[in-house]
Parts: sequence; C-alpha cells; structure tokens
Amino acid sequence: MNEITLSAIKADVGSVGGHLAPSREMVARVKEFLSREGGGILVDHHVTHLGDDICLLLSHREGVGSHEVHKLAWEAFKMGARIAREEGLYGAGQDLLRDAFSGNVRGLGPGVAELSFRERPGEAFLLLLADKTSPGALNLPLYLAFADPMHCSGLILSPSLGQGFRFTVMDVAHTKADRVIELDAPQDLYDLAALLRDNDRFVVEKVHARATGDQAVACSTTRLTAIAGRYVGKDDPVAIVRVQKDFPATGEVLAPFALAHYVPGFMRGSHIGPLMPVRAGTPVSYFDGPPQVMALAFSCHGGRLSDPVDAFDHPFWDRIRDRAADKSLEIRRQGFFGPAMLGMAELEYTGIADRLKALEARFTVRE
Repeated sequence: MNEITLSAIKADVGSVGGHLAPSREMVARVKEFLSREGGGILVDHHVTHLGDDICLLLSHREGVGSHEVHKLAWEAFKMGARIAREEGLYGAGQDLLRDAFSGNVRGLGPGVAELSFRERPGEAFLLLLADKTSPGALNLPLYLAFADPMHCSGLILSPSLGQGFRFTVMDVAHTKADRVIELDAPQDLYDLAALLRDNDRFVVEKVHARATGDQAVACSTTRLTAIAGRYVGKDDPVAIVRVQKDFPATGEVLAPFALAHYVPGFMRGSHIGPLMPVRAGTPVSYFDGPPQVMALAFSCHGGRLSDPVDAFDHPFWDRIRDRAADKSLEIRRQGFFGPAMLGMAELEYTGIADRLKALEARFTVRE
C-alpha cells in the first residue's frame, strides 16, 4: 500500500469580537473550497477550529511538504481571510505574513505538522490543536506520554514500547536555520528533560518509535514573531500523534493533559496560564484565554478519515476544566508581577521594553 501523508495546517485569518472565534461563514467557505478544489489532490479532509484558529486536516499521497497540498491550504486560508474582511472581523489575514505563495506554507505564517506512513490495519491518531499558547506547550504532555512510565504504563507493559522513543527537539531561538538534536528515551532522559523544561526555546518536533523506526508524532514549531519581526499573535501549535500498538494508547497520550500545566500565552501572548483541555470549537474568553487544547481522535483507512471523536468532550474533563479555571484565577491575582508574566526576553509586546529603555536616562549612580 502506498504511503499516506497527513498534513495538519492551521492559521488565524480573522475572528469575531476580537480573538474569540472565526465566523460560521468563514469555516463553511473554507470547507466548500477544499471540497471543490481538493479533488485530484486530496484523498480526504476535515476542517475544525479552536479559539480564533482554523485547522485543516488533509489526507493525501503527495508526501510531506507538497507544493500542491500547501498551495491548496494557502488558498483556503486566503478564502477565509477574504470572508473575514467582508464581515469586518478582527485580525483578517493575521497569520498570512506574505503576499504570495512560494512553494509551501512554512515560513509564511500558518503552523504545519505533517507525517507520512504506511497504514496499519487499524490506523488511529489524534489531532491536537492548542490556542493562545506556544509550541512548547506540548513538551510536557509528549514527554510524559512517550518517556514516563508513571503516565504511560505501556513503557513497562509492552515489549515494543519498552524499547523507547527517539525525540527530535528543535531550538526555536535559532532563526537562521533549523537547529535540531535527537535524543533517545530512556537513555538520554535527563538530557531530554533539561531541554524540554524550557518551553520558550526547545520544542518537540518529531517522535519516532525505536522498535520500528516509524514516526509517531509531528508537531508544528512556527515562531510567528521570528517570521514577521514583530508580534502578530501567539504561535498556537498543532500536532498529529499516532496511537495504539507500537505507540502509546490514546488514553496514555490524553492523560497528561489532566495536569492543566502552566504554559506561556494567555493575554497578548505575554503571560502564564494553565493549559485547559476543551471541546473542539471552543472560543477564547477569560483574559484572552485560558490557553487551551483540543483533541480529535480519528481512524484512517486507505487515506479516508473516519468521523472524529472529540476526546475532551467527556464528563471527566469537566472536572479538569474546573481545576484549570481555578488555576487561572489564582495566577491572575498576581497581575503583572513575577512569574504571572513572561520574562523580558519572551514578552511579545515591546511596550514595556521601550518604557524601560526610556527610564535608563533617569538612573543615577550613587557614589
């Protein structure tokens, strides 16, 4: 059987009432565009959204980085942005940082996660989409799901999983070229932990099963500020995670999200907040947040996608959402002070840096 490629491509191209959600018309027109123009390129597709981001899940046989597939996604987002402008929505075309398509959408604004594989008899995977946060928000859940037997019991119960996983980690502070390192778990576990603790610099890009060499995870690593040279929105990661058999079970990948761990993002991309697991299509609300993540579970056969299951649409996660809300309120009580706001090097807005620079002339040295 020929390889199937899954491409998850997301962008914020306009939203209602600020950064809350795309309009129904935007989403409908993007779906119509892919159905009309995707024939001959796509095997199947699914369109979803979270907060102000629209995400295209595209199944095809064109391989990773396909010009035709990426151009199709670019034109779909341009369609969405056009509707946003017609409706007078906020941030129309915000993540489309270039005027012209130039081969693929990497470096143009949209976030991209894609992988190619030969389908298993029961091919299952998760689409993870986060909003109002950065790519490093997925570091801890992926570390726990693929390297920690306290969260993934398959690492000690399954001979295949017990051989461990290889993590490809990108240094996203290095903007001139992709700077990556490969680390094996469990052998390099402490080195992996030392990198992934820094959500703002080191990001999981890929995970491969060491038993088979098959890729299990693909994550977007887009840094919009690095592309645009100014703040244009948070980087809002998307990931594809294959599950079951030689990979962690679906529940083992989902379980770490019950931590509602603190991540960068929230209002103006400049604060710290808990990552709240939410249902697909959830808008942004409190303090332009909280940072949130959705998970759609799919099966795939011959490249055809099943109807998705919304993995966080379950009574269990209501309790976690309540805890995340409590954690949001608690850290917001500190306002701008200390760890409630990102460090100076990571603040997405430059106003405070300009303010401090202006104050320099007013400092005096006391003898």
